[in-house]
Amino acid sequence: MREEYKKVSTLENEIEARLLDSVLNERNIPHLIISHYDTAYDGLYQTQKGWGYISAPGAYLEKIREIISYLRKGSNLDDVS
Repeated sequence: MREEYKKVSTLENEIEARLLDSVLNERNIPHLIISHYDTAYDGLYQTQKGWGYISAPGAYLEKIREIISYLRKGSNLDDVS
């Protein structure tokens, strides 16, 4: 049975989403990145709710939050175990 995914964090933009996706894939951390973009509303929800969000199994929430924090600070990801 697949573990339930929980929302980890709101993502600020597509660049952050792509970078985070790359880092998590490299580390084999399961995750889903969901964009709030909707063609019918031409991205209206992105201005209200943020670009999108990331969700993951509960066991990975803190690790992903730590990685997001390092990315937003521009810190070296080698410091994240």
